[in-house]
Amino acid sequence: MLEFVKSANGIMWSYVLLFILCGTGIYFTVRLRFIQVRKFCEGCRLVFGHFKLSGEKRERGEMTPLQSLATAIAAQVGTGNLTGAATALISGGPGAIFWMWVSAFFGMATIYGEAVLAQEYKTTDSGEVTGGPVYYIWTAFHGSFFGRALAGMFAVFIILALGFMGNMVQSNSVGTAFAGVFQARNINLPPVVVGVILAVLAFFVFIGGTKRLAAVVEKMVPFMAAVYIVGSLILICLHITALPAAISMIFVGAFKPQAMAGAAAGITVREAIRYGVARGLFSNEAGMGSTPHAHARAAAKNPHEQGLTAMISVFIDTFVVLNLTVFSVLTTGAMATGEGGIALTQAAFSTSFHGFGDIFVAICLLFFAFSTILSWHFFGEVNVKYLFGHKAVKVYSLIVVVFIVVGSTLKVELVWELADFFNGLMVIPNALALLALSGVVVKICKKFGK
Repeated sequence: MLEFVKSANGIMWSYVLLFILCGTGIYFTVRLRFIQVRKFCEGCRLVFGHFKLSGEKRERGEMTPLQSLATAIAAQVGTGNLTGAATALISGGPGAIFWMWVSAFFGMATIYGEAVLAQEYKTTDSGEVTGGPVYYIWTAFHGSFFGRALAGMFAVFIILALGFMGNMVQSNSVGTAFAGVFQARNINLPPVVVGVILAVLAFFVFIGGTKRLAAVVEKMVPFMAAVYIVGSLILICLHITALPAAISMIFVGAFKPQAMAGAAAGITVREAIRYGVARGLFSNEAGMGSTPHAHARAAAKNPHEQGLTAMISVFIDTFVVLNLTVFSVLTTGAMATGEGGIALTQAAFSTSFHGFGDIFVAICLLFFAFSTILSWHFFGEVNVKYLFGHKAVKVYSLIVVVFIVVGSTLKVELVWELADFFNGLMVIPNALALLALSGVVVKICKKFGK
């Protein structure tokens, strides 16, 4: 099974999705006149202004701007920032990070379009504000059979990709991280124990609905991000003399990966691009169609402002948090340890934090993964309701809990390959709708952005 999924991913990520993701991002960047540059400062003001709105009630949306932003960032800032970055470094070499940056830059324009359309075509269901790609996909093709089929396909893909496979990745990384911590201290604790604890905590939030989700993430996200940022900056500052060499490794590796030694030996430019784009998507989710579910529920002043907010969330995820992991690994020389996945990130922090380094990473990952599980469950839930109605939500939540437990016991390579596969399938119907409705996005940008 592993070999089959790897072969399918090789075709999708080396050719099809590389063209679709980057092409869509470039297209929106040009049509919106480099909005990620022109409106960057305005987007930052909106994002940090939202942090002043905690607790404020809104009539037109189920979430405050802070809550919707925190839900989106919770989905983006997860294992992709700690485990995914490390995996990209091993599989695609340091050069993969350059292509991750490129895809994120263009992805900022793509996610602007996603959030704008989510706001523009949001609706109400049983008194709740709801929205997401299924609604703008259906609209893009005028409710035709093709539109309904495409929306249905997306709904199925996102339930599998995030609700099931994606949450397996989260629990797998947490279980592996804590297993390493305990093994280093001669304590035998199977990863499944951590998976069960994570599943129980998640289920407690699941049964509380969207209000409990929003209340948890708006408090957790700023705290967890601040702790990891401070810890990473301290580590990088301790190895600041190695920073120029780390930056050089990224740029050289992007175009001449064969010039790099160690773990990057034998890696081609195509592999650097593939893993950079794939892990970048898993991290910031631009173009994937996941975060629009959160942005649709925001009580935004207008769709343009919510689009700018979404745009900055990609910057925070990739150019801030993910880069901290990358430079923590490269400046400490941790790649020479031969470790992979989350163990590589733990090895980097252990170089200076010694006995506390692996614990610090495991705890940060626990918060990151837990918040992502909550958001991804919510994204899947919206689509479960779309396909099967409200009564199916409880069954869906129970299945997610089972996948969280199972994910903690599987081999890391299979889990990541499955996640990449279903993430890739999500992109196609979402990108088709984005391109079909690009004119709507441009009109809204001109009307409110000026």
